[in-house]
This record gives sequence, structure tokens and C-alpha cells, in this order.
Amino acid sequence: MSGRRPRYVAIITDGNGRWAQRRGLPVWEGHRAGAENVRERLRDAAELGIEELTIYAFSTENWSRSPEEVANLMTLMRVYVERETPRLHAEGVRMRFIGRRADPLPADVIAAMEWAEELTAGNDRLTFFVPFNYGGRAEIVDAARTFTGSSEEEFRRHLYAPEMHDPELLIRTSGEQRLSNYLLWQAAGARLVFRDELWPDFGREAFEESLRTG
Repeated sequence: MSGRRPRYVAIITDGNGRWAQRRGLPVWEGHRAGAENVRERLRDAAELGIEELTIYAFSTENWSRSPEEVANLMTLMRVYVERETPRLHAEGVRMRFIGRRADPLPADVIAAMEWAEELTAGNDRLTFFVPFNYGGRAEIVDAARTFTGSSEEEFRRHLYAPEMHDPELLIRTSGEQRLSNYLLWQAAGARLVFRDELWPDFGREAFEESLRTG
């Protein structure tokens, strides 16, 4: 990347379920391990000078998973936000959630997201974008509903987070090589790095190597 680290990075955190399955654990243990890894990589990102980190948390397609898994993911999200936000706030991280913020999202999850955004709104060390109940096509459709202009820049103002920079680098773990309806507008010019590690196994060394590769 022209001899410098990318400043704007997006990650598709794939492989939590397979990580759990290979260890004979229930799938929610994989999601829990994945959430813990988000915490560690977010700390790395701040130390490495990344200005914006976007990590896919829950897609619009994820509603098709079993009701039990979806319920566990909703609980995990709320608990993670309530537990981690004070620490992130102290470290200067701004939290920003993008996606459809309405039913069927539980009210307590929406409330936790809004609380985290309000608390951290003034921070500027790193912005942590969390796509939740998010789909790239849904975002474009939602933007098109209110768009009356004629330019790409005007259209951007109708996206979920108009202030988000286009990611320079998009990383996907678990060996899969597809975008999965992720940041379809923003990632049009991103460099793509595909890693074989399952997300809970994606550590600091792999992260730094991805930044150099990209």
C-alpha cells in the first residue's frame, strides 16, 4: 500500500461456528471467542495507527440461522457493548453502529447501541464501525429511497455512515473468498486479503501481516 499501513480497514470475521465445531463446543462458544478476539484486534488497531476499523457483527442474512443462535448473538451483542464501551471510551475509541435499527432487533440491543454511540461520540483516536443487522444491498436500497441528487458524493450522504471513509483494505478470515453483501458501495476500490485462520485464531501477527500484504 505505497509503503504505508492502511488507515481504513474492514474485516469479515468468518469462522466462529467452525472454530467451535472443531473443538466439540456449542456454536455460541465460537461466537464468544470471536467477540473476545474483536477486543484484542481492536486494541491492536489503535496501537498500529488505524483510524477506522469496521468489523461485521450481524448481517441481514443471519436472521435465517436457528432462533437459538440468533437469540444468543443478540444477548452477546448487548453484553459486549455494555461491558466494553466504558473501556473503549477511556481509550479514546468512538463507536458507531450501522444497519437497520428497527424490528426485529430487540429494544435492549438498540438501546445499548445508542448509549454507546452517545457516550463515545467525542472520541477521535479510532472509530470502530460495527455493521449490525446490516446488508450492503439493504444499505443501498435504503439510501436510494431518499436520494434525489445526481452525484456519487450526494448519494454517499444517504448511506448509514456518510462520514465513513472507503476502506483501503478488506480482510476476510476462514479461507472463504467472497464479500457476503458487505460494504458493497464503500469497498468498491478496497484491496482484498483472504486469510485461512478462523476468526478466533486470527491474532496480532496475522493482522500485521495482512496490513503489510494489503
